[in-house]
Amino acid sequence: MIMTTMKTNSTLKNRKTPRAEDTRRKIYEAAMELFREKGFEPTTMRDIAAKAGVALGGAYYYYSAKDAIVLAFYRQMQESSHQAVLEALAGRKKLRDRIRCVLEKRLELLEPNRKFCAALLRHAPDGADPLSPFSEESRPIREHAIEHMRIAVEGGDVKVPPDLKPRLPYLLWLYQMALIMFWLYDRSPDQERTRRLMEKSMGLLVSLLRISTLPLMKPLRKAALELVESVES
Repeated sequence: MIMTTMKTNSTLKNRKTPRAEDTRRKIYEAAMELFREKGFEPTTMRDIAAKAGVALGGAYYYYSAKDAIVLAFYRQMQESSHQAVLEALAGRKKLRDRIRCVLEKRLELLEPNRKFCAALLRHAPDGADPLSPFSEESRPIREHAIEHMRIAVEGGDVKVPPDLKPRLPYLLWLYQMALIMFWLYDRSPDQERTRRLMEKSMGLLVSLLRISTLPLMKPLRKAALELVESVES
């Protein structure tokens, strides 16, 4: 009887009625507005509930904590970028252009929330923190972003060695994360320094990929891949 009641409650909570979805959206939008205005840390669930016009218990009903709202933001950013990335890649063959498309679309989508995202950087280094891009909670979002890099590589004009090919999308995602972190702290007009860094680093990256096919580079590739594997494990 108890198990049946728990299952029924869980089913009701996950049911996506129009009214429930509207309430969830109001809470999410209120939270994002407050995160942009006040910052992530000072904003409380009580603040979010008040702004959304719902009871505090109602806010917790849809989102267990502020972290859950941020993870929803990450998911929305990733999902909304998918079609945009595919359209930007269409017809492009040069790997440099394809990687640039993925990076530019990501920065374009993050731009309205740049200040808020910068405040979340302190969570990034700790893989046990749910808000870290390296956490288990953010794995689906991370894997989706890595998939974008895989698509970019697959359709590019650079032949990638077989031993490097499975790892390259992950390495490019790490490159993307480093670039985003630089961009978040870039105070130059229109983040011009980030644009220059992107262009120069991509040129170097593609050149390294081209010479990586040479036989004499195989030992170096092996050492680099072993290093990546030791970091991932």
